[in-house]
Amino acid sequence: MREPDAHDAHDAHGTAPAGAAVHPPHLAHHFKTLEQQSESVAFGVWLFLATEIMFFGGLIMAYILYRIWYPHDFAAGSHLLDIRMGATNTVVLITSSVTMAMAVWAAQVGRARTQVVYLVLTILLGSTFLGIKAIEYTHKWHEHVVPGPHFAWHGPDAPHVRMFFNLYFTMTGLHALHMIVGIGLVAALIPKCWKGRFGPDYNHPVEGTGLYWHFVDIVWIFLFPLLYLIGRH
Repeated sequence: MREPDAHDAHDAHGTAPAGAAVHPPHLAHHFKTLEQQSESVAFGVWLFLATEIMFFGGLIMAYILYRIWYPHDFAAGSHLLDIRMGATNTVVLITSSVTMAMAVWAAQVGRARTQVVYLVLTILLGSTFLGIKAIEYTHKWHEHVVPGPHFAWHGPDAPHVRMFFNLYFTMTGLHALHMIVGIGLVAALIPKCWKGRFGPDYNHPVEGTGLYWHFVDIVWIFLFPLLYLIGRH
């Protein structure tokens, strides 16, 4: 004979009989409590971000080493970057972190429409970042400094300058890819937020997405000074 489970605690009308344990609607079947579910989600997100830190950390370390070995050549490559676009994108991403944090807060207090507003603003800011980066990439293409058969550097030590742009496009390109993924995750939350799915008892998807978004922003905080500022004097 089958043992009764949590679903058997409800009668044919979907209401729990007196004395039966009520199963929270947002609690997955393999968790005992909402607190356990929340802690597991947070641990999973942080574990994933740890792998991302190692991934970007290796690229940043490679850049630092090459910068130490060829400081003048990397400074020459850095001078070709548009510091105004880089600074603008930095402000855009910092602002997007604020709107994402406000979306998490709105989820925690159960304000569905406020969540949607802040999530839409976050998407718009992330898209602005990608648009500025696309313009910057276009300029570099016309200047023939994109690594490949059309790369042209008329100064000395062209291989080292090419290495700078190899690392520049690799790091910023992967960062942009993570930004696209983040925009997709935020967009997926909006329909659920609009329906009022998230509130004080259940907001783990919003918090997890917020952590990912903040991580992507922090990566840019490291990339901007390394690529644009060091050696500008």
